[in-house]
Amino acid sequence: MSAADGFAALGLSTRILRAADELGYDVPTPIQAAAIPPVLAGRDVLGSAATGSGKTAAYVFPLLQRIDAAIRPALRRTHVLVLVPTRELAAQVGEAMIQVGRFLNDPLKVSVLYGGVSINPQMMALRGGADVVVATPGRLLDIVEHNALKLSAIDCLVLDEADRLLDGGFADEVTRVLALLPRRRQNLLFSATFPEAVQSLTAQLLHDPVRIDVTGEPATEGQIEEHAVEVDAAKRTPLLRHMIEQGEWSRVLVFVATRYACDHVADKLRRNGLEAAAFHGDASQGARTRTLADFKAGRIRVLVATDLGARGIDIARLPVVVNYDLPRAADDYTHRIGRTARAGASGLAVSFISAATESHFRLIEKRQGRRVERERIAGFEPTETASPEAATGGVKGRRPSKKDKLRAAAAEAAARK
Repeated sequence: MSAADGFAALGLSTRILRAADELGYDVPTPIQAAAIPPVLAGRDVLGSAATGSGKTAAYVFPLLQRIDAAIRPALRRTHVLVLVPTRELAAQVGEAMIQVGRFLNDPLKVSVLYGGVSINPQMMALRGGADVVVATPGRLLDIVEHNALKLSAIDCLVLDEADRLLDGGFADEVTRVLALLPRRRQNLLFSATFPEAVQSLTAQLLHDPVRIDVTGEPATEGQIEEHAVEVDAAKRTPLLRHMIEQGEWSRVLVFVATRYACDHVADKLRRNGLEAAAFHGDASQGARTRTLADFKAGRIRVLVATDLGARGIDIARLPVVVNYDLPRAADDYTHRIGRTARAGASGLAVSFISAATESHFRLIEKRQGRRVERERIAGFEPTETASPEAATGGVKGRRPSKKDKLRAAAAEAAARK
């Protein structure tokens, strides 16, 4: 079946259907089938779907169709703003816009804005305007303060990985961006998870939204084979090396808790003959871009990452993800293992469980609604037992924190003004 056959019923134009077909989209995924018609109709959308399920195309296709149908003056005004939490996701979404934009009637101008690199080339690229801006919140605010971009014509705001943008360190910046936008606009929020802590904020942003939740699609869940391996904390690196070699894993993404651990584990793997690299926020943007490109191309076999790598990085045919350290939040577990089994492929997700982290993994399992059988590897059987003082640890996001409540109250007050 061609993309035209699969997507035609959703109301997409001939040019967008051709783009879908030539870019390798065979049939709509559940999130695409559910989201494209309401986005085309101008409705607000709250879309929740598993990582790797095609959320980007679910808004790129219909939004670019609407731009294609509009009359665009020589001095372009930005009508679509996409906010993302990471530089890597900004580049990825920008590239998707550019690829689909090649099939439009008139050339599409996309500006991708993120920090970690010089601001001057980005401001220069905005001369003459842009149809679409994809940005991280901090760099976007810097650009606006330099009077290089006006947001007064924005008629559609997209929050990609919306849960992270509305929580933690991004919330204040996003609130400042929202204050610069027209009050009447379309709002599209997409993520794999929407924790309770951000749900009050999403309610403030959206007007009569179409709510789409396809996170429980059986086909998606079944494509990730999950394993929980019991091991003492000190034996994790030798076990990781053993599993990579015995399993003949061509590439593996390994998640750790800290930047120090990221560098430490990558260095130990390199010392033992494995092509490994660290990927975290302390590296320059140029270094991060090169490292990711080398991993995608297979020049690096093991990428050791903090949760920076859990959001928005699309690595085609990534066979294995390993939780060397468990994530603090259950929602981050979803984003981490979702780096594998993308776009209909299958994949393996392995979590290392020590005596000290067993109780925390049980809480993650409870939030995920499924049990993962414990396994042991010969030669790496655990000997440690949990001490009575071992913290059971909560799963972040179960209840709003005091800071979350204050932020939600501020957003509500701002909405009433």
